[in-house]
Amino acid sequence: MNTIIEPFRIKSVEPIYFSSSDERIDILKQAYYNPFLIKARDVIIDLLTDSGTSAMSSEQWSGVMRGDESYAGSESFFRFEKIVNEITDMPFIIPTHQGRASEKILLSLMGGDGKYVLSNTLFDTTRANVEFSGAEGIDFRCTESNDPDVWAPFKGNMDTTALQTFIEERGPERISLVILTVTDNSGGGQPVSMANIKDVHSICKAYGIPLFIDACRFAENAYFIKLREPGYGTKSISQITREMFSYADGCTMSAKKDAFANIGGFLAMRDGKLAEKCRNLLIITEGFPTYGGLAGRDLEAIAIGLREVMEEDYLKYRIRSIQYIGEKLDVFSIPYVKPTGGHAIYLDARRFMDHVPIHQYPGLCLCNALYLEGGVRGVEIGSVMFGKYAADGGLVSPPMELVRLAIPRRVYTQSHIDYVAEVIGEVYRRRRSFAGYNIIYEPPMLRHFTARFEPVG
Repeated sequence: MNTIIEPFRIKSVEPIYFSSSDERIDILKQAYYNPFLIKARDVIIDLLTDSGTSAMSSEQWSGVMRGDESYAGSESFFRFEKIVNEITDMPFIIPTHQGRASEKILLSLMGGDGKYVLSNTLFDTTRANVEFSGAEGIDFRCTESNDPDVWAPFKGNMDTTALQTFIEERGPERISLVILTVTDNSGGGQPVSMANIKDVHSICKAYGIPLFIDACRFAENAYFIKLREPGYGTKSISQITREMFSYADGCTMSAKKDAFANIGGFLAMRDGKLAEKCRNLLIITEGFPTYGGLAGRDLEAIAIGLREVMEEDYLKYRIRSIQYIGEKLDVFSIPYVKPTGGHAIYLDARRFMDHVPIHQYPGLCLCNALYLEGGVRGVEIGSVMFGKYAADGGLVSPPMELVRLAIPRRVYTQSHIDYVAEVIGEVYRRRRSFAGYNIIYEPPMLRHFTARFEPVG
């Protein structure tokens, strides 16, 4: 059979409010042309993020009812700890309320003025926590990752030559840690190969630099390794994930992604002294070490979700469903990051809206066009999210200008995705009718969440 069906049945549904085109014009204006400020009720298909938006399984909901809400020593924590240890083989497991809380704790201890945090690509909250600590985050993307049209099996790989050169030039004592993001969210949801993980590990070990994995989408990355990397085709996902984590000193995790949970995350590590410091910060900001800002029911849902996400029938469906969107776009030669990644389709806004200058934010222009046309909400990953200002006040743009349409796990069906593809196609047909934007308000950090815009002219 060529058709890959959803490996689940639907037991509960949530109604969608179908706004009109005229309504959406006013809604977008009231939101100051920032998709983050649109009310969820006014979105038809919400692809803003795959974080915390998944549908939990019947087994997870059963776990919610079983949750042990004891303040200290909850049984739910020990079940959670056991599964995280089985996946990572790391002895020190620290729950947090979500991924950025894990990043905040870790980087408060390991960042600092004059330090560097190196990565294949840091995502927005990671970079913000690096910078908030006083350190500087620097990405070393593999060369092929900077061209959306180049097909390469592991475009999330780190440029290890550039990594080693930077360490030698600046000195290993100034490198706080290296973070490998798997899959590479900012660069198209692209996977990192096992060979690259090994190479980065060898460099870090040689210079005594800790290596952490941003493990939000670890299972999707493992499945790509199984599909594309020689020697892994017959290995189970659990075998591949354990090998991935064996090369790391620790990891951060947002359980709102590959654990299907609506909230939660964790820190895991091998260094007991660092773990003790992290727990001390955890108690101040999150809660007791056996709940870490989460209810016992959340810990149960995460533990069950971590098992479910490694089921190969699910991963086959997940990766193929993203590929399906790409095939729909290929019919109309619509530019996107190739190959399709693990959790989203990434439209190449620079080419899609090539009539909009970079300083007028073509990615935001495309996001808003998709909403106006069909009530589809995505997120800009470009000059709004990662743009900086030069000394003369000019915009310094990142290498790529993308719009991410992140697919929530187990939420939308094929007909929803067909609709999204039709909306993209219609916007592409009328793309010259959409203009860019100017910023009229922005906060000092993570501006894309709350910035306000106005249309050019």
